[in-house]
Amino acid sequence: MAREFRAGKTQLMGILNVTPDSFYDGGRSFGPESALRRAERLAEEGADILDIGGESTRPGARPVALEEECRRVLPVIRRAARAFPSIPVSIDTRRAETARRALLEGARIINDISALAHDPAMAGLAARSGCRVVLMHMRGTPATMQSLARYRDVTREVRGEILERVEHALKSGVKKKNILIDPGIGFSKTAEQNLELLADLGSFSALGYPVMVGCSRKSFIGAVLGGRSGPLPPAERLEGSLACALWCASHGARVLRVHDVGATRRALRVAEALTA
Repeated sequence: MAREFRAGKTQLMGILNVTPDSFYDGGRSFGPESALRRAERLAEEGADILDIGGESTRPGARPVALEEECRRVLPVIRRAARAFPSIPVSIDTRRAETARRALLEGARIINDISALAHDPAMAGLAARSGCRVVLMHMRGTPATMQSLARYRDVTREVRGEILERVEHALKSGVKKKNILIDPGIGFSKTAEQNLELLADLGSFSALGYPVMVGCSRKSFIGAVLGGRSGPLPPAERLEGSLACALWCASHGARVLRVHDVGATRRALRVAEALTA
């Protein structure tokens, strides 16, 4: 039976990393001017959301000081929010103080890879602000997470751990309508576990919250494409990223977090036409 592709209803969150060390685009938008040019390109390509982050969360990454993170992201958020008022800006951070300052500059979404667990003040901030919040599954921190990728049943355990964070958010006053969930592809999971989670993606949609997925150019795609020859580098993972995007859109994902907004939007449009 043909799957349903809804190109107009699948939102694309364009990734804008204001960092020197992110796994794919580190250094490319490091600075307000280059970051704003990146934001302009994402907007032109059809991004529904701009996700701006100032701390790399690749496996093994070390934390960045609060003031340095804010120095990187706040000028970009301020200018992007003013330049593109119809495109919500998301702040990708684990810190409540960074998120608080970002919201004052015009951000409307908090994208927290720790699902409000890293900073005890984050849940209260999200509740008071009334903004949307993405709760992503991860064990540990970016520096330790890959050592914690031990599951007996990865889908069941990830679902359960996400629901625990959802319950924490609700008890803290976050409205159900403002919550999105993210299975955390690439965070405290092996390549095989990532594939298993994606195969079971529909079970996350069944939890009753919009699902966001970020697969774009991640290492498991490089492993699949490279096969026995070894993983392909991030620059050679576009086709695999598009395949994942189509899969996720047809299995319930409401938001796709991607580097390549234009290519992803075009792929979704064709898939929608083929299955109309």
